[in-house]
Amino acid sequence: MSINSIYRKVLYPLLSTVFVPLQSIIKATMTQTETMPVKFTASAIKEIGRLMKADDFDTSTKLRVGVKGGGCSGMTYVLDFDAITEKDIEFAIDDIPVIMEKSHEIYLMDMTIDWEGGLNARGFTFTNPNASSTCGCGTSFAV
Repeated sequence: MSINSIYRKVLYPLLSTVFVPLQSIIKATMTQTETMPVKFTASAIKEIGRLMKADDFDTSTKLRVGVKGGGCSGMTYVLDFDAITEKDIEFAIDDIPVIMEKSHEIYLMDMTIDWEGGLNARGFTFTNPNASSTCGCGTSFAV
């Protein structure tokens, strides 16, 4: 019996029973992360929960945190509800499903998102330790 026939008849069936399930476990793990790249304050979690309870909320979407080019400082924060893509990592904060493009993690790691509901300042605010500068309104930044 040749090496090729041993591989085809013995090793290949054995390896496929071990590695095929292992590949699916690895693939599933790579789409999720154990760490939370961003943090949300209690007031931000409360406001996001309120938005998710609206009658017209699309329950097939998840909270997207990210960045895009633009704004006065070069990059703008993204905080919206969106469908997941193959580029995204997933994590949850207080049962809120959150998605973020893996490539955005470098810009947003350890950022804190807060909600201010006062008369002078109303909306989500971003405290990003990775930003070298921010604009006056706080929605764009540079690294």
